[in-house]
Amino acid sequence: MTTSDDLLPGARTAVAQCLAITRSDRVYIITDDATLSIGEALRTATAEQGATCRLMRLEELGSRPFLRLPDTLVADMRAFAPTASFFAAQGQPGEIGFRIPLGPFLRSELRVRHGHMIGITPQLMRTGMRVDYQHVADLTRRVNTLVERCRTIRVQNDEGTEVTATFDPDRLRWVPCHGLYHQQGDWGNLPEGETYTSPASLEGTLTARLIGDYFSEKYGLLDAPVVFRVQQSQVVSVDHPDQAMAREIWDYLNASPNGRRAGEFAIGTNDLLTELTGNLLQDEKFPGLHVAFGNPYPDRTGADWTSETHVDVIPLRTSIWVDGSRIMDRGRFTLPPA
Repeated sequence: MTTSDDLLPGARTAVAQCLAITRSDRVYIITDDATLSIGEALRTATAEQGATCRLMRLEELGSRPFLRLPDTLVADMRAFAPTASFFAAQGQPGEIGFRIPLGPFLRSELRVRHGHMIGITPQLMRTGMRVDYQHVADLTRRVNTLVERCRTIRVQNDEGTEVTATFDPDRLRWVPCHGLYHQQGDWGNLPEGETYTSPASLEGTLTARLIGDYFSEKYGLLDAPVVFRVQQSQVVSVDHPDQAMAREIWDYLNASPNGRRAGEFAIGTNDLLTELTGNLLQDEKFPGLHVAFGNPYPDRTGADWTSETHVDVIPLRTSIWVDGSRIMDRGRFTLPPA
């Protein structure tokens, strides 16, 4: 098969199964030069469904990185009036300031069904985008039912992760991200499979093998974990044998108010993934924990604070206890049969 043909099965999953696009839809695809082959595959799959489509390369809007949501993009999307959209592009340092406000604009103003594919690669299109998202959705909903009213979750792994989070289910919502976004205003990352909230508190040590934002593309899957020590929900130290990388991460966490505060606590639920890729977009969906410092997605979780940064960290092969009951053993769910 040609490269384009090899990307089409995953694109068809995104278009037909995940967003349920039909001929009545108007689909807006945001991509960039580095990801254009995937953008084109999404456009082809959209055309196969009979929908109207517009593809916008970020480079058409000006010089990157974009530190805020470009007015030209907002105007163009309003004029096109999409019912569904994809963001299939690579991240650049500082562009979290562009992507964070993009979410509320798409969800609340345009009310599109949106597939967010930041950092998507051909490898992910051939792996995580070829799974059965009905299965992923069923497992995600089961896990969400277990955690949505919980008060405490403890997580550990053999590399030194030992962290306890508390939750306020009356104030802070869990958000199940199952991969099936069929109602207007629905939004999720693709490849998908997680449920997340903003923790009321977080204490302990996280040993992360993958770091989010642009660190994922820059460093990939790490040979040795980065050690984050957290007290009263704030990162108080970042350690790694590569001291320059540790300093880079520490400086980034301190680049904006609340950048060191635990904003997201999530459990990956895509148990159809078979290997880690070094790409955060997919690897955070592996069964296990990931935590993000910075922006808590307040419009979704109900958090009463915000931040201009959001950096995910992923420990591997975690065991998880929800209110004292174990639901995962070293990266494998221990749920009773459905």
